[in-house]
Amino acid sequence: MKDTLYILAPGFEDPAYPGKAFYCWHCALMEGVLASFPELADRLDVRRIAWPKPRREVAELLGEDNQSLPVLVLSEGGFINDKDEILAALTERHGFPHPHP
Repeated sequence: MKDTLYILAPGFEDPAYPGKAFYCWHCALMEGVLASFPELADRLDVRRIAWPKPRREVAELLGEDNQSLPVLVLSEGGFINDKDEILAALTERHGFPHPHP
């Protein structure tokens, strides 16, 4: 079983801001890292989730209170939902290079 990275699919709309399309910059950061190292990205199961809540797939795994993305669900259980901690886990668990300080 692989670690699973859940990120928001880009180009979503927020009813609070009519007529505008958005992306999550934390998720876009993850997309950039994945695209930069595709051979390492293959070690993960990456799922792009629609923006509106409830995000059923995530809520069913982590609970209604844990739907913020990005989130890395660990194969042995548990999860990481802080962008910097996710990047550290990608380095430690999957061999991605370190982010430059």
